[in-house]
Amino acid sequence: MRLSRIILSDINEQQVLCLTEIADDGSDGDRTFPILVGEFEAGSIRRAVTGDAAPRPLTHDLLKAAIEELGAEVKDVVISHLQDHTYFAKVRLRRTGEDGAETELDSRPSDAIALAVHHHPPRPIFVSESVLDEVT
Repeated sequence: MRLSRIILSDINEQQVLCLTEIADDGSDGDRTFPILVGEFEAGSIRRAVTGDAAPRPLTHDLLKAAIEELGAEVKDVVISHLQDHTYFAKVRLRRTGEDGAETELDSRPSDAIALAVHHHPPRPIFVSESVLDEVT
């Protein structure tokens, strides 16, 4: 999926990210997945997408730098399931170097998406079929 829209609201603390399915030919697919996120996360994602860097590293910048400094990289992120009206995500990391070992970190979807878009090019964002079936 790709981040297709960020809806920022001045009157509501909940901001909206819209993810759009990518078809096999690279065009937009039929399904769109809206997800509510907090102001800070939406702002961080917007800054990453527009290239508007903060004067000092913010939380997602720091986390990206720490992952890289420890010899790993973000492979992709997956919004994996929905439980009690809460989405769960995983950030999948791959160790750089010869072994390329992989691991997964439990994450809020907003933080996972923020990490994905803080890379250039952005890392892939996946949403499980079970989640898409529930919300589309």
